[in-house]
Amino acid sequence: MLNAPMPSVLPVYKRAPVTFERGEAAYLFDRDGRRYLDFGSGIAVTLLGHAHPHLVDVLKAQAERLWHCSNLYGIEAQEQLADRLVEHSFADTAFFCNSGAEALECAIKMARRFQHERGQPERKTIITFDGAFHGRTMATISAGANPKHLDGFEPVLPGFATVPAGDLEALDQVIDQTTAALLIEPIQGEGGIRNIDFGFLEALRRIADEQDLLLIYDEVQCGMGRTGKLFAYEWSEATPDIMALAKGLGGGFPIGACLTTARVAGAMTPGTHGSTFGGNPLACAVANGVLDVLLEGAFLDHVQEAAARLQTEMQRLAEAYPGIVAGVRGRGLMLGLEIADGVTNADIVTRLMDNGLLTVPAADNVVRLLPPLIIGEVEIEEAISSMEALFKELDGDKANNVAELETTP
Repeated sequence: MLNAPMPSVLPVYKRAPVTFERGEAAYLFDRDGRRYLDFGSGIAVTLLGHAHPHLVDVLKAQAERLWHCSNLYGIEAQEQLADRLVEHSFADTAFFCNSGAEALECAIKMARRFQHERGQPERKTIITFDGAFHGRTMATISAGANPKHLDGFEPVLPGFATVPAGDLEALDQVIDQTTAALLIEPIQGEGGIRNIDFGFLEALRRIADEQDLLLIYDEVQCGMGRTGKLFAYEWSEATPDIMALAKGLGGGFPIGACLTTARVAGAMTPGTHGSTFGGNPLACAVANGVLDVLLEGAFLDHVQEAAARLQTEMQRLAEAYPGIVAGVRGRGLMLGLEIADGVTNADIVTRLMDNGLLTVPAADNVVRLLPPLIIGEVEIEEAISSMEALFKELDGDKANNVAELETTP
């Protein structure tokens, strides 16, 4: 209601009734000292868990030297971070911002500016795919085209078209002389941990090349080691022209990045884009700290091993409790439990939290498991035990309800 009493914090979140005071590795502790196993990671943000010693050290060291410096001047930590991202990706250059939505805004602007500078200013339309989530700004909710996110915010911004993921025929019917780029998440996060088929990504790359379009990847949630490779696109043969990063990039410190090739970046001249806080020394120091860990030795091999163990155990639960779990989705440590009809993901998330396990809901009645990449056997066993105890209880409740119905005159 418009005239209802208003709390000092704008009530746009349905917050769980818990407040955390501190975190340590894969665990969070509330004000009463209760410990929770965090398999949500702030929605894929706390990549290395909470209070990781190396991240704490680099943040403290940078905080004692320099917090903010305008992008009117050189920023050493930013240049180092850009060099490392370029070295380990398809890209030639990087722009830094503060969030995933800002990274997508930059990607959209890059695509349109690139076509404009090539003498094709009519090429403005970005084609996206059903189930996508690209952020909460006006441009990114227009790109995502989710009716729930658009409700009350019309008119949507022009210049976007949406087709079903995996449907090349539908895509072919939408591409025309106004199309500038294709934008897709290699794994849809908010959309329900939906893997995009490698063959479809490779087809998008081929179409982009044939039709003179750009291919943009949104790796805000699936990037930075979460799938077991530094970037999710590395599992396929389809390299993007532009890629948006955020979330895990800062391990909990706000930072986003938009990576691209020299060919595309040539259109972005001084004054075409900018950010006051983007690439500040504190954020870049922490992001460099994240890369220190991700690129060290066999860390990503560990992620793949932990992911295989967790996915195997989740699949076992799905087979043991088919009335509760309809399937397992995802790749690496970006996994989802597809909850069966008659049970809601919201109820599962709430009851798992009551049992001390934090998870995150997604579309398609999916429960997301996005643990920190540092988890090992102990944390996996604890999470599986928590889920199995709940599913056993729910399965028993279902059986009792069926029995009651069968004996009711």
